[in-house]
Amino acid sequence: MTTNEAKPTDQSCELKPAFVYATSRDWPGYFEATKGREPRETLLRALELIELTPSERVRFAIDFGCGEGRDTAELLRRGWRVLAIDGHPDGLRRLMERDDHDAPERLTMQLAPFERVQLPRCDLLNASFSLPFCEPDCFDALWARIVESIEPGGRFAGQLFGDRDSWASIPDRSHHTRERVEQLLAPFEVEMLKEEEREGQDCSGTSKHWHVYHIIAHKPVE
Repeated sequence: MTTNEAKPTDQSCELKPAFVYATSRDWPGYFEATKGREPRETLLRALELIELTPSERVRFAIDFGCGEGRDTAELLRRGWRVLAIDGHPDGLRRLMERDDHDAPERLTMQLAPFERVQLPRCDLLNASFSLPFCEPDCFDALWARIVESIEPGGRFAGQLFGDRDSWASIPDRSHHTRERVEQLLAPFEVEMLKEEEREGQDCSGTSKHWHVYHIIAHKPVE
């Protein structure tokens, strides 16, 4: 997701930033706005840590809220098997149409709402900017399934949104205090917990206050 730091040209004002689409859950608009972007930093850093330990088997990841597939494609390029899950069919359609990986035999896709999804065991669960869109009443149960799905020695990578984020006032979003985030991460060894607050604004003056936790966490071997 991006913000405009300088006054854009009239031409760029015709294009909305991704967060405007996400505010109203306009996922086709969001996928179009984020088309062609690089994999998320949290995923790349998690993969660096994982790849410090070589494996003779093919590792398995869940890309939870895969969207148009930027993170899924990176995982496939690195030789992973991937279950890509999204709640909107347009995201999975765009993932199928990508031409930046050549490993369809290692890709499985699932169309499912976050609140009811069932998760298999995995070496990595990647949730890039997706978990805030889980209904608040369902979040704790979903998080418990996420923790259970990650194998000992595996990792979580992704984002949670803070209680000072602008979207915290929207009833269908899940937001957390720093204390609650630390409680949620108690089953893990936290390798990165970066708290970010900043202002964002599009060319029409629509603003958003971002309060985001960027997370990489390792599940200890029992």
